[in-house]
Amino acid sequence: MIKRLESGPRMSQAVVHGNTVYLAGQVADDPSVDVAGQTRQVLANIDKLLVAAGSDKTRILSVTIYLPNIGTFAQMNSEWDAWVPQGHTPARATVEAKLATPQYRVEIQVIAAI
Repeated sequence: MIKRLESGPRMSQAVVHGNTVYLAGQVADDPSVDVAGQTRQVLANIDKLLVAAGSDKTRILSVTIYLPNIGTFAQMNSEWDAWVPQGHTPARATVEAKLATPQYRVEIQVIAAI
């Protein structure tokens, strides 16, 4: 069975299949803030979607983080390190990539167990 959460005409914010939830890349609701502020917003969105899917951040398996400027890696990491529970760190990749609009300074995609 496949369950889709917050579905729109182009994509779903989360898709649950079996015991796994796949989140769409999450970006900030208010892109006017710096990368640390955007990262906090994105992580809050991830928390909300994981709970809606029946999971939480301790069950994250894999994360891909996209930064349009890899020079902001430390700012993003300061927020990530405060958010991710020690002993529950997922497999992770961080890449420099152009995002959908220049206002977005971070996008995070998550796969988690339920």
